[in-house]
Amino acid sequence: MRKAISGICLSMVTIAGCSADETAAAPAASAPPSASSAADASGLRAALLPVPAGMQISYGPELGAFGSLKSTQKGLAAVRQARLERPECAGAAQLDAAKPDVAKAPAAVIAFAAERGSITQAVVRLPSASFPAPLPEQCTSYAADVEGSKISYKTRVLPMPTKGDQSRAYLTTAAGGKKNAQIGSVMIRRGTFIMSMLVVGQQVKPAGLYELAGLADQNLARVAR
Repeated sequence: MRKAISGICLSMVTIAGCSADETAAAPAASAPPSASSAADASGLRAALLPVPAGMQISYGPELGAFGSLKSTQKGLAAVRQARLERPECAGAAQLDAAKPDVAKAPAAVIAFAAERGSITQAVVRLPSASFPAPLPEQCTSYAADVEGSKISYKTRVLPMPTKGDQSRAYLTTAAGGKKNAQIGSVMIRRGTFIMSMLVVGQQVKPAGLYELAGLADQNLARVAR
């Protein structure tokens, strides 16, 4: 399952390490941005979810400029190491850390883990109100070589009720290796603040994903006032 999840991370997100296996050994950390960036990022900490019942913190909170976060750098490294059938799908529908304004934006990341799966959340404050484009049609089904294993991905758009100013939700199934995995992906914008959340497990139920998204949006609303 780890290889399948690793592939999902690189194909759908460069915001953070997204599996319990990948984040469990990571300590809480803060990236070394400028003092002003660190101060701005610390204000985003209030938008992060509290520890869900039955789970524990496996990474973070990590605070700092988005592009300098260890979790962001890890995601970018995974993208470089894997071979995607459609390279343009790496990071599609997600924040692009390669853009200077996004890389310098204050951010906060946290991850939770349990035997059943993991949750990774990131909150970023951009210099202007913008939202990533929807997932391109060609990126809803493709394959990738991840650590020597061929993993296939199928993604569908979820009909999540609108949150904030803009929101989207996807459910991806990764098949290959010894086990399959699913990942629910949610992104919400309120003003110049964007919240991204990934829920990974053997089975991700949309109803549960929507409930978490509602809680995350409530926290985001308080910070984005």
